[in-house]
Amino acid sequence: MGQNEAIEQLARAIRRNKAGLSRQSGPFGWFIFLCLTGVGKTELARVLAREVFGGDDSLIKIDMSEFSERHTASRLVGAPAGYVGYEDGGKLTDKVRRRPYSVVLFDEIEKAHPDVLNLLLQILEDGKLSDSHGRTVSFRQTIIILTSNVGAEQMIQDSELGFGASGQKKSASENRHEKNSRAALRELEEFLRPELIGRFDNVITFKPLSRSVVRKIFDNLTSDLVKAVGQHGMTLDITSSAKRWLIDRGFDEQRGVRVLRRTIQSELADPLSDVLLSNKAKPGDTLEAKIDNDKVVINVNRA
Repeated sequence: MGQNEAIEQLARAIRRNKAGLSRQSGPFGWFIFLCLTGVGKTELARVLAREVFGGDDSLIKIDMSEFSERHTASRLVGAPAGYVGYEDGGKLTDKVRRRPYSVVLFDEIEKAHPDVLNLLLQILEDGKLSDSHGRTVSFRQTIIILTSNVGAEQMIQDSELGFGASGQKKSASENRHEKNSRAALRELEEFLRPELIGRFDNVITFKPLSRSVVRKIFDNLTSDLVKAVGQHGMTLDITSSAKRWLIDRGFDEQRGVRVLRRTIQSELADPLSDVLLSNKAKPGDTLEAKIDNDKVVINVNRA
């Protein structure tokens, strides 16, 4: 939610590739996602895997913080013969060999060792890698996504100043987003070689989440709770004050909606489960979530 521009850029590039209008030697698609954490980069990759390749299990996520040292970079293709882990195969190549139609997400690429970037360049140029056993693994049917948090600090500052708001500041927000995109790209060029950046279909900068978008995300995150309560034959009513309290407590510009998700679990789902397991409520009742003494309480309103 709130990332329509990023979704449109991604969709256009995918359509170009499906029409055969992009370079054929590399992966099916390759992108860089830029922004602070918790704004939907991984979720968009998951949805892409689901829509293009048929399921969430088509998403291969590689955490680049695990490959920040020279000796760890080789683990992507497998340890050399005679070294520990040789029989285990490559963390990347084995997964792609088993699932050639997949979205491969390299998370926080700025943490990767330069040797990892050399492997990425080979994938983008040739569309394949050889693992430590000498087997060639094709990446031609994969979609490669690199994520990075470069430029996040400036985006947070702008969000705090109100540039992420809607309404009369919309044009100012768009101008600031364009400026942040250019600044993030310059910062990205400090650790990614130009020949690597130039091979990507798009470098997509995500926007910080506005308050209105966070409210929509809240409704989406709590929809499962509403359905779960409905399976008990009851109705869940989250008052507007409870909704505001949970969003204020759970939304963090630096960490996005990740904190909000945990806040909903601990402050709303936990007291809900206590009520359901205590048999205080019966089918037909309405469970009202409201704020009392600065915490969420669940009132049982009889049918």
